[in-house]
Amino acid sequence: MKFKIEEKVFNTLDNLCIAFVVAKNIDNRENDKYVMDLLDNNLSKAQKELENIKIKEYSEILCYRNAFEKLSINPNKFLSSIEAILTRVSKGKGFPHINKIVDLVNALSIKYRLPMGSHDIDSMNDDFCVRYSVKGDKFLPFGETEIELLEDNELVYTSGNDIRTRRWIWRQSEYGKIVETTTNIIFPIDGFVGVNDKKVIEARDELESILKELFNCTTTKGFLSKENNESEEF
Repeated sequence: MKFKIEEKVFNTLDNLCIAFVVAKNIDNRENDKYVMDLLDNNLSKAQKELENIKIKEYSEILCYRNAFEKLSINPNKFLSSIEAILTRVSKGKGFPHINKIVDLVNALSIKYRLPMGSHDIDSMNDDFCVRYSVKGDKFLPFGETEIELLEDNELVYTSGNDIRTRRWIWRQSEYGKIVETTTNIIFPIDGFVGVNDKKVIEARDELESILKELFNCTTTKGFLSKENNESEEF
């Protein structure tokens, strides 16, 4: 299995980059005090930093809003995952503790102000891809039971015809969600070369370090961009 970005995506998002970590044999059972504290501390710090800030005008969010507009996605109607997270944080709503992996991803996403995902590898039936949708692709929203069928030309994360995230980094699916029994996961971190790619790499490297230390797993990491849009097998 590989992680790929469809070449024509770069016709619209020329400087798109995605760093990633693949972690295998994760133990995601039970809670971990370090991860819980990391989430709580990053939340507390971010709430203070973002107080009275209009998130949609926040410098670290503008690149994602601009990208949504290029993709003909209304960024006011469909908030990128990181804008939704920081909006919630700025309003002091906090985050519940879900499981170790989800908590860790939320903690680092808040720290670095980056959209970070986590997808179960074992439920994938094909390569993991960022591509434009084709008619017949299907999406099952979190917490829902009714499948949505997509039309052509929506940027998505997918494995085969199972859409993992709609509207690029808007909303993840029930397909491949992370639960306590999940053991093999790929973590994508989206950004832009020349804008925030250094932070993307920093976030990836910290994520990998914590995974190795706390989750008793093996990891590999990579970086996709226009110059290298396909990973090695994992």
